[in-house]
Amino acid sequence: MFTLIQDLDWSVLRWIHGTLSCGFLDVVMPAVSRMGDLGAIWILTALLMLFSKKHRRCGLILLIALGLCFVIGNQFLKPLIARSRPCWIDTGVRLLIPNETDYSFPSGHTLASFAAATVIFRMDRKGGAAAYLLAFLIAFSRLYLYVHFPSDILGGILIGLLIGHLALALASLPGAISCRFGTHIQ
Repeated sequence: MFTLIQDLDWSVLRWIHGTLSCGFLDVVMPAVSRMGDLGAIWILTALLMLFSKKHRRCGLILLIALGLCFVIGNQFLKPLIARSRPCWIDTGVRLLIPNETDYSFPSGHTLASFAAATVIFRMDRKGGAAAYLLAFLIAFSRLYLYVHFPSDILGGILIGLLIGHLALALASLPGAISCRFGTHIQ
């Protein structure tokens, strides 16, 4: 089974690299991927939401989800699974971004993006639809840039969805989210 997944991973990556590579995407995909670096776009989104009374609760839940992504994905799963990145194995492909130093599974960019999109979608359907579109673009950029296998992306999507729902569930516990001044944030 593992060999079948590995073969499929390589087939998809090589198809993307051989079929879709072009000058336009060589410029766009690194920029899209950079938005997901360290969850930057999602952290910025959460911080901006904190300034709006209407969106403050969503911003706080988003920060909880991103914290869970960091701990579960980057601190626990990546070192535990210790999967090499495709660019470490196939060094013949020219990278368009600096070589990553952490392990491949799950894709942290994808994990954070789908957790964030899940939280945003639950709070605001329109904003969430846009967040899911950006999450898909960030996930695809990681394949295009040859730094993740498709199964890393799929794992990031599934775990991100679960973490998004977990953060929402934690936030719904009585007294879970209240501000420093003792008033409950709605």
